[in-house]
Amino acid sequence: MLGEQEISEIKEHLQKAQKPIFFFDNDTDGLCSFLLLRKYIGRGYGIAIKSYPELDVSYARKIEELNADYVFVLDKPVISDGFRAAVREKNIPFVWIDHHDVEPGNLEGISYYNPTKTGKNQPVTYLCWEICKKKEDLWIALCGCIGDAYLPEFSEDIEKLYPELWRKVKSAFEGLYETELGKITRIMSFGLKDRTTNVLKMIRFLLQATPVDVLEESNKNTALRRFEQVDEKYKKLLNKAESFVSKKKLIYFQYGGELSLSGDIANELIYKYPDKIIIVVYLKGAKANLSLRGKGVRKLTLEALKGIDNATGEGHEEATGAKMNIEDLPKFKENMERMLR
Repeated sequence: MLGEQEISEIKEHLQKAQKPIFFFDNDTDGLCSFLLLRKYIGRGYGIAIKSYPELDVSYARKIEELNADYVFVLDKPVISDGFRAAVREKNIPFVWIDHHDVEPGNLEGISYYNPTKTGKNQPVTYLCWEICKKKEDLWIALCGCIGDAYLPEFSEDIEKLYPELWRKVKSAFEGLYETELGKITRIMSFGLKDRTTNVLKMIRFLLQATPVDVLEESNKNTALRRFEQVDEKYKKLLNKAESFVSKKKLIYFQYGGELSLSGDIANELIYKYPDKIIIVVYLKGAKANLSLRGKGVRKLTLEALKGIDNATGEGHEEATGAKMNIEDLPKFKENMERMLR
């Protein structure tokens, strides 16, 4: 939760920004954070960050291409030194809003906002909702929150506004997999996995859409078409992942191919098997991207990474990500299994 002074400062930044560029993490929390701020001020460009784990310097060229006068970074825990230096060279304001429990590094020239400094942690979508609070955008705020495994207190208000799309649920994941607004959240998530051109089309559509629009077929709703295409592949992968469920504490599943769905698969597995530790590995080239879920999984991940060169890992207490060379996967898995015995 942001303080009143922090909310006031961010609002001031937004009001000053005439041609802002918003770099947001490539998930529903990042996307919905951007949508809320963009709709609040009615201007700005959105760029989904696909580099992992950091926002790398290659994205800095977008600032010049779009002639931006302000830089906002949303829901990204790591920003490269090269990107920071590039923004400083342009001498434009730089605002960073995040909620990951990581050391941000050198903050020279950066206005940094992160509630974990006060011991509280909500998704960046929630923080952006605190800033904007436009009633007609409450559904976007809910989607971003449940997409990041957080059930906000305003979910009760959603029941009154959209009773046909939302009901009282016990957890964010129940909302994600058992309601229509949860389906919209998954539509957004799969839509982000499309080509850049189609992601931009989806963003333009969402900036004008109602939740009912997102669920209905139309020429403008490319996100729904993308969801239907990806969902078929997703269900096959999920079924295959469930074939690895056993009495063991660990569920370990790895796959390759064109689509990275590891985070989505890991989320549904932990919803179905809440007492397990989940590791879903996406193989691409010589690298492995891991999505991990479960109680205390962040601590387990960081411990299992020790001794593995050039591996990275970060995230939340019960949801983390990691990246390493494929040849190091057996050692990482062995470390995990040892700690879970």
